[in-house]
Amino acid sequence: MKLLLDSCVWGKAAVPLRDAGHDVVCAGDWSPDPGDETILAVAVEQGRVVVTLDKDFGTLAFLKKQPHCGIIRLVDIAATRQAMACLSAISLYGAALEGHAIVTIEPGRVRIRVGASE
Repeated sequence: MKLLLDSCVWGKAAVPLRDAGHDVVCAGDWSPDPGDETILAVAVEQGRVVVTLDKDFGTLAFLKKQPHCGIIRLVDIAATRQAMACLSAISLYGAALEGHAIVTIEPGRVRIRVGASE
């Protein structure tokens, strides 16, 4: 899966994701941080699922109706566990993400919102 890690996601999370065969780009490598709207636009242009800790991407997708290619939002997930949470989400909800869902992962809870993008 093609992923774009938001700048708030632990940079070292990219390593296990790449090791698992995913194509990963890190917004944290860009200088300066272009902001959420630009990150989302780049993700759409490149066909990438955004991985973030930030609820603003859901706001962009639902309230502002901006297109996206799927969003994984990690809530209260320790930095060292972010990659494993993403791998689990991809394994369990990959088809939903390919259908442009928003998957929110919290300790003990997963929420999926489908139909979030045209």
